Amino acid sequence: MIELRGITWNHTRGYLPMVATAQRFSERNPDVAIHWEKRSLQQFADASVEQLAEHFDLLVIDHPSVGACAAAGALLPLDEHLPPEFLAGQAAYSVGLSHAGYAYNGHQWALATDAATPVAGYRADLLERAGAAPPRDWPELMELAQRGLVAVSGIPIDTLCHFWMLCLAFGEEPCTAPDRVISEETGVRAIALLRELMRAVVPGCERRNPIAVWELLTSTDTAAYCPFAYGYSNYGRTSYAARPLSFGGLVEIDGRRCRSTLGGAGLAISSRCREREAAVEYAQFVASPECQRGIYFESGGQPGHRSAWTSAAVNCASNGFFRDTLATLDEAWLRPRWPGFIGFQAAAAEMVWGCVWGDADPKTVVQQLNRGVREAA
Repeated sequence: MIELRGITWNHTRGYLPMVATAQRFSERNPDVAIHWEKRSLQQFADASVEQLAEHFDLLVIDHPSVGACAAAGALLPLDEHLPPEFLAGQAAYSVGLSHAGYAYNGHQWALATDAATPVAGYRADLLERAGAAPPRDWPELMELAQRGLVAVSGIPIDTLCHFWMLCLAFGEEPCTAPDRVISEETGVRAIALLRELMRAVVPGCERRNPIAVWELLTSTDTAAYCPFAYGYSNYGRTSYAARPLSFGGLVEIDGRRCRSTLGGAGLAISSRCREREAAVEYAQFVASPECQRGIYFESGGQPGHRSAWTSAAVNCASNGFFRDTLATLDEAWLRPRWPGFIGFQAAAAEMVWGCVWGDADPKTVVQQLNRGVREAA
């Protein structure tokens, strides 16, 4: 009997599709048993994948970790084990840069089985009751927030991603130079705008991750609209949420639509895995278009294969989540993946969060970010 152990994150979207696909794979391959465990969303963002790879065969990972994993030799280079035509199909049907996010130093380190980025989500009934509509630009968003109708994911890592988004909106891509994150002018402007919004959202958002925001909107009438939080199609499904949400794209700033920070998840295999053939076959099964728009989605997953995002059946079951947010995914910014980035990201998130939600000097914080990236690179 071949046994494989996997680790994913603790939400219906992250855990149940892995359990369901493992069960179905074992039914088709009775000599293989796959056992999935789960960790918190925060651990998913910043836990050491290299350490997890010492204990698990299969890992659901975030793309910024691939640089460190490649340097440590922690993951199996999938391009050496999967058919070239299969990988070509994955690239051709990628949602935005999801597939490319797991390619590093000439190898493919994971398959983009899940795709996500911050999107807007709202309760259509509450907006209608308030005589409001989803905002089209930043001034309309601020007006809605000042009416007490807006919630946002505001924990450190999400606040940092919102900061990246605003830097992009002001025409400057973060982390393109080796000695700085962003110019002082753009960084200070982004923090100021984000700080203004966070002062107006409903209380408690500084402690809410995306799951908590979507739960708030679907289980209470506390807020009607979220302008940007990592999308979870589960909350558009009537079978999942008591008050299903509608989803859409991001607001404009100075006539330019915001670009969010790509997230999602990839399925990787530890280099320590002894049963590589079975693990590779399972990974190929999970990433296949048939599985992605079938059992993977049906069990609560958020597919990474484009054919699922354009499927009429999938959109019908999710209140059009995939159709209405696909353009936002395609435009999303891909974070750096160099080996020290995860540690830098964690430190940067705390700095930006403390400034946006507190009273630290924005210029000083931007200087600290630029110094930090030089030390981490």
